[in-house]
Amino acid sequence: MTMPMVDKQQYIDLLKQMVATPSYSRQEQDTAELLEIWLSARGHDVSRHGCNISVLSRNYRAGLPLLMLNSHHDTVRPAAGWKHDPHLPSEEDGMLYGLGANDAGASVVSLIAAFEAMEQRLLPFNIILAITAEEEVGGENGMRSFLPMLAERGLTPDMVLVGEPTCMQPAIAERGLVVLDCVAHGRAGHAARGEGVNALYRAVDDIARLRNLKFPKVSRELGPVGIAVTMINAGTAHNVVPAECHFTVDVRTTDAYTNEQTVALIREAIESDAVPRSTRVRASVIDRTHPMILAAVALGGEPFASPTTSDMSLLHGIPSLKMGPGDSARSHTPDEYITYAEIEQGIAGYIGFLSRLAEINRY
Repeated sequence: MTMPMVDKQQYIDLLKQMVATPSYSRQEQDTAELLEIWLSARGHDVSRHGCNISVLSRNYRAGLPLLMLNSHHDTVRPAAGWKHDPHLPSEEDGMLYGLGANDAGASVVSLIAAFEAMEQRLLPFNIILAITAEEEVGGENGMRSFLPMLAERGLTPDMVLVGEPTCMQPAIAERGLVVLDCVAHGRAGHAARGEGVNALYRAVDDIARLRNLKFPKVSRELGPVGIAVTMINAGTAHNVVPAECHFTVDVRTTDAYTNEQTVALIREAIESDAVPRSTRVRASVIDRTHPMILAAVALGGEPFASPTTSDMSLLHGIPSLKMGPGDSARSHTPDEYITYAEIEQGIAGYIGFLSRLAEINRY
């Protein structure tokens, strides 16, 4: 398949506009409007659901699998220590500085470029471009509401390419997350008299159990479930034996167990109460024989398990691959940047990926 010529500058200019438009999670209205106007002006039939923007390819053909090209346009708030203005696109030595330039504006504009280059070709699959909101907070109005809206339109993605900064390497897996709020119970008493039952001691015993807890099953791609106690709080005075001790457990889940199964196994191992804040952020693993992986590997990609979470965790049951320009180590840091070379690599990489996926044609 012949590689199309792409005017990269127009997409770089769009990225600069995005950087200049604050789009903090749950406050993405302005970038949603920017993207809607920009895409509409280029002749696309744009759908908007809240702050989620989508475009279905013009040559959509019923009966073919649906590939969703997805990234997010929300950002975290600027971290302390910025030397550049986070919302003033600043160019220096081939780098574009600005909040969201790396995470995930470069992926957004590169996916748009690839979508525009490929959408009118006769591919063995349909394409939908989806630029969504609230990814950074896993919010109710991002992917969690966008997928049901698509389903109401009769559109259910069969596979998803998630644009996030991975140095254009294919992330085939990422861990899920469960945060447990735990309470160890005792009985208050006077410390000098040796009265009561010390809840802090009970919590320490449970923390030791968690530190040494091993699950029988280990994920091939993600390894063992990760457990870390990260916060603890107990006591009201130096001379009062605490009746309660609260501690927080960060659990990084894998595909070896569901989140609910993981919680149940932890509860069996400790005496303290353990209540999950949520179980919706699930581990995501795609089979290495999936055509998306084969396409990425054929282009020189090396599959890896990502240490960071993304909207892949909300795409339950849909084969998903995370790949995009930039480096996740720059995300959420002062003076975040993307290089122009990385944007070019992203556009070319996405177009090459779609072309190779079409050639595999195993559907």
